[in-house]
Amino acid sequence: MNLLVAGADRVDAGKTTFSVGLLEHTGAIGFKPRAGNDHWFHHDDVRHAVSAGRLYGKDARRLAAASPGAYDPEDINPVHRLWTPSPGSGTGLLGRDDRQFLVDRVGETYVVNDTVTIPLLVRESLPLSEAVRVDSLPEFNDVMERLHLVALEGIKDRIADHDRTVVESYGNVARPLRGADPDAVAVVEPGRARIYRGERYRKACQVASGGPEEGQLEERVPSVVDLIDPVEAVTLPALGSAARTDPAAVADAYEPAYDALLSCLSEFPDR
Repeated sequence: MNLLVAGADRVDAGKTTFSVGLLEHTGAIGFKPRAGNDHWFHHDDVRHAVSAGRLYGKDARRLAAASPGAYDPEDINPVHRLWTPSPGSGTGLLGRDDRQFLVDRVGETYVVNDTVTIPLLVRESLPLSEAVRVDSLPEFNDVMERLHLVALEGIKDRIADHDRTVVESYGNVARPLRGADPDAVAVVEPGRARIYRGERYRKACQVASGGPEEGQLEERVPSVVDLIDPVEAVTLPALGSAARTDPAAVADAYEPAYDALLSCLSEFPDR
């Protein structure tokens, strides 16, 4: 059973809250193949991890804590990117005009953007002396092919090794791992979850990207869900801050959505 949780909004869709409740409901292990946070906007979270010589985000920490067994955030999240705002004109190394990438953690390897100044906290706390350094997009593309893609293939294999998994996407990306096809999909946004059968969702991703081998860009959720109707749309009640941090409370509040998601499976073993 491989379930995918994707977000209709680029930020604050509620994916992680939905996912931790789903882990509680199913006993599955959570994965977040790719993640990122911002040195400015998520500074407390960044400081919490970086001060311990590590780089991960709050989402991966919550998923790891809600999964059965003992997992560190890095165990379920092989690729994490640290961003910083980029005010003013011009675009950064990755072509963004609003933010710059600072550091990637890829497994246990760090990749540093050599075109920007790395904040002192990050420089002093992370083991960057042996980091891979990039200063051009072609160079970075080569590094991503050698490191990032290999790390993502590795986590895809790990997901396949488990009977019950929940994979959380990032932003509003429709599928974080090509070739790791979900059995059912929940597209989450504030106030509702739309439920899709995995095969139909996969085919819509292919159409949105131009075909199984043609697409070069990541499919975004709005482009995919415009092509297919959901099996069901379930209302998600608003939760207070205490309930959002309690997987059991989330599982209780979102139970109708989880039941609708699991009903898409041809067979679901006893929980």
